[in-house]
Amino acid sequence: MKPRLNENAMTVLERRYLKRDEQGNLTETPEEMFQRVAKNIASAEELYGSEPEEYEERFFELMSTLRFLPNSPTLMNAGRRLQQLSACFVLPVEDSIESIFEAVKNTAIIHQSGGGTGFSFSRLRPANDIVASTGGLASGPVSFMRVFNAATEAIKQGGTRRGANMGVLRVDHPDIMEFIKAKEDPEEFTNFNISVALTDAFMEALQEDREYPLINPRTGRITEKKRAKEVFQLMVECAWKGGEPGILFIDRMNRHNPTPLLGLIEATNPCGEQPLLPYESCNLGSVNLNMVLRKSPQGGYSIDYDELANTIRLAVRFLDNVIDMNRFPLPEIEKMTKNTRKIGLGIMGFADLLVRLNIPYGTRESFHLAEELMGFITSTAWQSSQELAQERGPFPCIKGSIFDKEGSRPARNATTTTIAPTGTLSIIAGCSSGIEPYFALGYIRRILGGVTFNEIVPLFRNIAEEEGFYTEELMEYVAKGGDIRKREDVPERIKEIFVTAFDIEPELHVKMQAAFQKHTDNAVSKTINLPHQASPEKVKESYLFAYRLGCKGVTVYRSGTRKEQVLSCKNSLYC
Repeated sequence: MKPRLNENAMTVLERRYLKRDEQGNLTETPEEMFQRVAKNIASAEELYGSEPEEYEERFFELMSTLRFLPNSPTLMNAGRRLQQLSACFVLPVEDSIESIFEAVKNTAIIHQSGGGTGFSFSRLRPANDIVASTGGLASGPVSFMRVFNAATEAIKQGGTRRGANMGVLRVDHPDIMEFIKAKEDPEEFTNFNISVALTDAFMEALQEDREYPLINPRTGRITEKKRAKEVFQLMVECAWKGGEPGILFIDRMNRHNPTPLLGLIEATNPCGEQPLLPYESCNLGSVNLNMVLRKSPQGGYSIDYDELANTIRLAVRFLDNVIDMNRFPLPEIEKMTKNTRKIGLGIMGFADLLVRLNIPYGTRESFHLAEELMGFITSTAWQSSQELAQERGPFPCIKGSIFDKEGSRPARNATTTTIAPTGTLSIIAGCSSGIEPYFALGYIRRILGGVTFNEIVPLFRNIAEEEGFYTEELMEYVAKGGDIRKREDVPERIKEIFVTAFDIEPELHVKMQAAFQKHTDNAVSKTINLPHQASPEKVKESYLFAYRLGCKGVTVYRSGTRKEQVLSCKNSLYC
């Protein structure tokens, strides 16, 4: 089946995904790309006595119809020389020069193969601490982050994309204030997202407006005490100015750690949705919700849950096969990944789904649907993983895991679901990204090293044609950032259901994230979008609300606070 791809999808595929010869000429069509990936991933079936040909056909149909797409490294590398198929890695950084520079080397190897990396720098001794071997003073975590940043700058990922990092520091580290302010200069740490790991103890101190201890990780001793409110306020102000740091609720992440005997979760992948143990990797994939809608003869749409279940079952098998076909960049990563076999199935096209169901984003009905939908996806994914465990055996480190108790069914995978941002994947699929609302109906997207696209939400164009209010003049107006609520030629019902990011109050963004988190094994990538004129108080409220509602982390971005942002539009009032 030939995939139906729009112009922007073709541009992305040609620039980043399709094979080229030594002269740089394209040697692959999108259809051939899907065939390449399907054949490669289906060949894992031989390991378990199944017929690869049957699954090659099914995997090809799954991807070419755009019902499901795996993460970018799988599309780029499966069946090619690199054969590195995972998007997310976490590397340990221990408190020694040898460990730090081993991690720098490993980061370069991972970035070269197309992956992104996360680190906790919390084990490093603070600046000005004693270095016994030399008699000198330590330079501290932030100083060493510059080394990682420079190494990333030097490595172009597999020739297709620049590397991305997540730097994490615990809120009780003595260098926390320096870390929070690390990205105040926009020229610093350009290859890093940073997040503060907030503990329950810190959140309690904040609630009670008292001090909490900063602890030297080398000695375990308290170095000083800080007022929690002061530290929190600095986080709020820096995030208001430039979108960082983000926040990870690290104790909550560890309460949901499925394999606690293997260690503590200290960091996540670059977008924060995938908590991982040191040396773990995870491969992600997303179901396109546009493709599981059923149109009734009387008009209107509903979710085809049978079709969704079939897609989930096949996608879980696909992602489990990816683990066996992966050529891991390091032996330690291969061992950890195969011990836990974590996968992260998520969704894209949620905003489109709501429009087709006539549900405005941010309403009580939309939150209810989010919970119901993700509950179904995760329960079906677990059922599929349990069936795979019967067929192939459970993940090797199941003993001592949350599944190692009376009445639990063995699972093939330690986790099954993750909500990723699906940036370029949603361009290929022609749908809205992840669980985000539309940023705007007409906007400018910056990707691929500065290449920009002018985009109109495809579904708005489609519905305008279906319902007879399409005109070139209207599309031009929308493309320039015009507000459809000011147009008499756009039906009122359409104005109500095409909700955009800045129409939604911050607390409703957080509520949506929490609704999905309730039934997601790993974590949820979601940006709490704020208009440029929002106050720092809105950032503070968003952080506290996210903690109260059970989120595992939160990212807030006030539009226009970075020189280069991925999405922007010409209507400065909103964007």
